[in-house]
Amino acid sequence: MNLNIAGKNALVTGGTRGIGLAIANALADEGVNVSLCSRNEEEATNTANNIRTSKGVKSLGIRADTGVSLDIQSMVEITFQNLGGIDILINNAARVGGTGGPDTLSSLNEEMLQNDFDVKILGYLRCAKAVLPYMENSGWGRIINMDGMAARNAAGISGGMRNAAVMNFTKVMSEEVGVMGITVNAVHPAVSKTEALIQRLEANAKRDGVTIEEAEQKIAKNNAIKRLVTSEEIASIVTFLCSQQAGCITGEAVAPAGGNSRSVFY
Repeated sequence: MNLNIAGKNALVTGGTRGIGLAIANALADEGVNVSLCSRNEEEATNTANNIRTSKGVKSLGIRADTGVSLDIQSMVEITFQNLGGIDILINNAARVGGTGGPDTLSSLNEEMLQNDFDVKILGYLRCAKAVLPYMENSGWGRIINMDGMAARNAAGISGGMRNAAVMNFTKVMSEEVGVMGITVNAVHPAVSKTEALIQRLEANAKRDGVTIEEAEQKIAKNNAIKRLVTSEEIASIVTFLCSQQAGCITGEAVAPAGGNSRSVFY
């Protein structure tokens, strides 16, 4: 299927590894020019160079901390200056759920709460606000907020709050900008097979005295498909939501989570 987005320009935050990198590669495969950011400048530059060389599109790597407002403004301005426009925003830079430490009431981690607020809530909102004038000017845009299944399932204090907040403002944003030709959607990935998860599986396998395959299956058994979802599978869903064909989908949440939740949504 031709998604009709070749020549568009995308900004992918947290685009140097895991799901973010898979999304950047998937968009580049469709002929989309890609700007990506990381807190590590060398990593961002090297990743962008690899995409440019292997995919034949414009690609730009920028050092930015999306928990810092000035970094976001600079990132967006540099992207526009180098690519000539911003049509797609993938809000992805955020801590992976469950990796920030204990997330319970009894061990309330205010530092983690503040970081989640600055990066995943304010960071997503600030990025969206910064790119909005460019999308409004062209009369077309796609904003994808990478959220999480903690928006649908009871999870930790911080994990649940941040994901529920992202879903709420995704809907609010979609109603505000729909008339401008801009769609806004959220994606809820569950545990997916990334570099970070592989390291976690290795540690779990060593701790429990089992094979890596057995450690993986222990997590995958909670999925209806009985295997882990790959970052490439998630990226394909995100890429479709960025397409011309998905122009009627907005204010929605899509969960490429392998049937991880037993909740029923109408």
